Amino acid sequence: MRASERPILVLGGTAEARGLAKMLVEQGYRVISSLAGRTSDPIRIAGETRVGGFGGQQGLADYIRSNGTAILIDATHPFATQISDNAIAAAEATGIPFARLERPAWLPRPGDIWTSVADGSAAARAIPSKARVLLALGRQHLAPFSRRNDVHFIVRMIDPPDAPLDLMDFELELSKPGNFDDEVALLSKKRISHIVCRNSGGSQSYAKLRAAREQSIPVIMIERPQRPAIATLPDIGAILSFVAEAMPQPGLKL
Repeated sequence: MRASERPILVLGGTAEARGLAKMLVEQGYRVISSLAGRTSDPIRIAGETRVGGFGGQQGLADYIRSNGTAILIDATHPFATQISDNAIAAAEATGIPFARLERPAWLPRPGDIWTSVADGSAAARAIPSKARVLLALGRQHLAPFSRRNDVHFIVRMIDPPDAPLDLMDFELELSKPGNFDDEVALLSKKRISHIVCRNSGGSQSYAKLRAAREQSIPVIMIERPQRPAIATLPDIGAILSFVAEAMPQPGLKL
């Protein structure tokens, strides 16, 4: 494989990952974005895409070698700890340049009513009885709330679940995070008394927190797990600088 054909592998379908792929493609790099495939209609991403897992650390390392990957960028969700651990291990095993793009966490602002908790189980315990709770977590994170039969949950999902949800009292809200006005309308329409969400950071889903602040709605915030700060950079600009240093121009050897 010619050096000019060696791809940059970007893990993740986050907004930052999509923005990074677009800018790298515009600069002339070959980019492959790897998506988990959790949504039925993923957003179009510049460059090439692949969908599905690699088969653990060894599978990712094998893919990097067989595909001639030049640089590995982990731009997955801040809570996607397994793929991030696999990325670190695969980069070490193959010796290719590696960086993690991790957007800064949200911080409470004046007027916010936040309760910080360590995980979903703690979040479930923190909900008061008779609450009407917007669960903005994703379908794979609902299990800790299954025993709360004294709480009404509004479960927001992008796609309908492929199996019945194991919750006592709930309704589905099939929608993506909206802008501020959309979120204010949703909180009012559903008579939301509390929000449970993860500290994902970024701007894409922040509007619900601003809306909660304006309406004095308490937020139970699941904080990020502790992660190794290996090659972690905070934004797309920093990643582009990293790529330029590791691979100064498309077509040049590392």
